[in-house]
Amino acid sequence: MARVFVYGTLKKGQPNYKHMINTAKGLAKFQGRGRTVEKYPLVIAGKYNIPYMLNIPGTGHQIAGEIYSVDEQMLQFLDEFEGCPDMYQRTLMRIQVVEWEGKGGTGEARAAADGVLECFVYSTATYPPEWVGLPYYDSYDSSGKHGLSYVLRESR
Repeated sequence: MARVFVYGTLKKGQPNYKHMINTAKGLAKFQGRGRTVEKYPLVIAGKYNIPYMLNIPGTGHQIAGEIYSVDEQMLQFLDEFEGCPDMYQRTLMRIQVVEWEGKGGTGEARAAADGVLECFVYSTATYPPEWVGLPYYDSYDSSGKHGLSYVLRESR
């Protein structure tokens, strides 16, 4: 099992969460909530209002999201879904655990030095330079105050 941190449309209550609970695509087990240890710019960009974490450590905010344990099949699905490695790149990042629900592996999150876990995160280093000038968010919600609702793939 691999650990993945999701911060955008794959979180609970967001437009693509259905993929995280579709066992035909693999297994994804919710473990808890966290935030990136380092700051990153989280922007909503493009004509489909897609959330992107720009891989510019030290700029922006600590990004809030959810931690999942996923099997190899789900990881392969996520790579494909996220357009990895062209649109997003899957990299290991340090995630601060905020709330832990994970079972088995007794106190695994608390046992990690200062509650920090390494998780795969889909961020991007391949973005148009003007995206750096977009507003930065610390948390993503498709129906947030920003008014930039995500456009589902089926609707494009």
